[in-house]
Amino acid sequence: MPSTRGSVPDPGAPGGADQRLRRGARAPAPHPHAPDDRGRPHRIAIVGGGPGGLYTAALLKRLAPDREVTVYERNAPDDTFGFGVVLSDETLGGIEHADPAVHEALKAHFVRWDDIDIVHRGIRHTSGGHRFAALGRRRLLGILHDRCRDLGVDLRFRTEAPPPDRLARTHDLVVAADGVHSAVREAHRDVFRPHVTSHRCRYIWLAADFAFDAFRFEIAETEHGVMQLHGYPYSRPSPDQQPSTRPRGPQHEAASTVIVEMREEVWRAAGFDALDETESTARCAKIFADALGGRPLRSNNSAWTTFRTVVNARWSHGNVVLLGDAAHTAHFSIGSGTKLAVEDALALAACLEERPTLREALGAYEEERRPVVASTQRAARASLEWFEDLGRYVGQPPRRFAFNLLTRSRRVTHGNLRLRDAGFTDSVEREFGCPPGTPPMFTPLRLRGLTLRNRVVVSAMDMYSADDGVPGDFHLVHLGARALGGAALVMTEMVCVSAEGRITPGCTGLYTGRQGGAWRRITDFVHDSAPGTAIGVQLGHSGRKGSTRLMWKGMDEPLPDGNWPLVAPSPLPYRPGSQTPRELTRAQLTDVRQQFRAAAERAAHAGFDLLELHCAHGYLLSGFLSPLTNHRTDAYGGSLERRLRFPLEVFDAVREVWPAERPMTVRVSATDWAEGGTSGEDAVRIARAFAAHGADAIDVSTGQVVAEERPEFGRSYQTPYADRIRHEAGVPVIAVGAISSWDDVNSLILAGRADLCALGRPHLYDPQWTLHAAAEQGYDGPGAPWPAPYRAGSRPPRTGRTDAPRPRLTLHGPRQDV
Repeated sequence: MPSTRGSVPDPGAPGGADQRLRRGARAPAPHPHAPDDRGRPHRIAIVGGGPGGLYTAALLKRLAPDREVTVYERNAPDDTFGFGVVLSDETLGGIEHADPAVHEALKAHFVRWDDIDIVHRGIRHTSGGHRFAALGRRRLLGILHDRCRDLGVDLRFRTEAPPPDRLARTHDLVVAADGVHSAVREAHRDVFRPHVTSHRCRYIWLAADFAFDAFRFEIAETEHGVMQLHGYPYSRPSPDQQPSTRPRGPQHEAASTVIVEMREEVWRAAGFDALDETESTARCAKIFADALGGRPLRSNNSAWTTFRTVVNARWSHGNVVLLGDAAHTAHFSIGSGTKLAVEDALALAACLEERPTLREALGAYEEERRPVVASTQRAARASLEWFEDLGRYVGQPPRRFAFNLLTRSRRVTHGNLRLRDAGFTDSVEREFGCPPGTPPMFTPLRLRGLTLRNRVVVSAMDMYSADDGVPGDFHLVHLGARALGGAALVMTEMVCVSAEGRITPGCTGLYTGRQGGAWRRITDFVHDSAPGTAIGVQLGHSGRKGSTRLMWKGMDEPLPDGNWPLVAPSPLPYRPGSQTPRELTRAQLTDVRQQFRAAAERAAHAGFDLLELHCAHGYLLSGFLSPLTNHRTDAYGGSLERRLRFPLEVFDAVREVWPAERPMTVRVSATDWAEGGTSGEDAVRIARAFAAHGADAIDVSTGQVVAEERPEFGRSYQTPYADRIRHEAGVPVIAVGAISSWDDVNSLILAGRADLCALGRPHLYDPQWTLHAAAEQGYDGPGAPWPAPYRAGSRPPRTGRTDAPRPRLTLHGPRQDV
């Protein structure tokens, strides 16, 4: 199988093991044949002779020269798949600290360059400052072979490893570094519990006998669909080449990795499924003739395959431990396969030195590496899915497309791209329409008759602090403070349309005139004291998730007393112990629809600028949309079109009385994070339906529909759903979900993944989050005006002394005492 190493290297740090190994670089005293009283293993078997296994062997032997370290590799020394390997500066730093000899050998063969070229529709855009280092995979293995032999590692090529159980009996430690198809892992799959996910693209690993000028992404729009090329140089053209932006030297000594990738259906439509290796290689060279300059491609037992993401519930079992691709894989488009394996080796070696027993060492190794790997896999998944859905983005303006590609994993952002190549970032901003000196987040957006001065929304957050549904002084201060903080739009919590539709006794409402008058007090304050800030109301009904305690007294737990009856699309309790709701009758549906209509009229009279219909998070209208919560057999259940019927009826009733010039948005859960629930495709259809009925934007959230959900949390983890809806449904979107920095907001807006970004917790931490974001970026313009009483605080206060004299002279040589 082709190697899964390659492409853009991950910028993450190696996790600290390198520094610890550096401190212990001298070999400790010899160990006895069995593990000593500290539990350090003496007899070690490593299954798999890839970079991870070889580097583990070298480290463990270097730290204890008397160890017996054996590497089993079923292939010959020169057999390898794939061509070039990319390593990050962080990983190289770890190697340098742990084993300078290996680092020096690698350094002599690296090709270094800074540029990424993105070629789309005949236009090439170049972004610099990225700092890549690559070398041939065969060269890397050769360096590690030599190092292992120098240290006395027993390398057994063309040798199948003994069965895992036998190895575990005859060795103190067994390291399974035998790749994505690990036989050692499979022998104990009931313990490791691997989960392997195959993805939607086919790819093939090839090479060209010339050096690309830069890391190159080239897009081919063919009659069969979109295809892409990932290419980078890995062979130094001449022995005296110095690091530079673009490799130089005799072309006959140069080489590049070329990966060709496309969706499965495109691969089949193009006939690749009927071609052999030679024919496939020639066909790829023809399709990407411009990128290759008409040169041929070559293969090395190359075959079309699909990438498999490997995740394991556990990484160790007794004295057996997983490492590298056996434990985890990350898509080649972020180039982290070899990096992760090498960093695994560093961490494993360090933990074995530091911990008194093998069990503790293996536990510490997994504890250290698992969060790093999980973060990398999230980034890799985002990158993989971006390329799977490449056809979604090919119509973007060319510079914006390039920026979108570069920031696809969410690890490269607007901010660090500006540091790497300000000229490129400026060109993207100009194409987007940013005025000079204006970050993307401070550009305006118009929804109907409402112009939002920037792209920041204070997300709707339930405060559970009302009395009989009436917002009080707390709400005035809470929403007023955030309105003064610079966001373009401040949203209320979910405001309930009836007393029975509350989540808790502390929820606000708009089902009485008194409540409407209290809300008018708040909207008047926002409009008078924070001119230019819009305030929006989110209308909803709790459905089966109502009659519960205040969040801090037990989220989603039923009230101990004073419960009210619940209604829902179907009589399904939210979780065991929750109240079972009554299924809504036709007459009750009419009543609920009228409650929403009446609440919308009160919201208009209360002076709200925007109204959002809450159709997410398992509340009443969301309950109609999800097949997991709607089991009705009448006209309001069954197909998605029928499940949409009641939420659309409510939307139409609200839109009818909501002023025509004021926008309406709809909040949806784009996935239930549960098998059989709402899918991404369903979410697009739901968004299209609401847009067709007059929704001006879709607020894209996820989950909280069923208690058994399994969300994939992470930074900006919900934004891919907003991205998909924006591009496939053609409607503006509000992105939410762990967006925590202004850099994230700039990145999402400029890449075209969202039109607005809603942030909740950051605004709880800092009510002036948006104004501080402007100050930190040096922006002072109409997108973030400071309220007049606060303007004196628009610059960070000085701290510490500033009047100390500057050093003027540095003396060299021995200190002269006077």
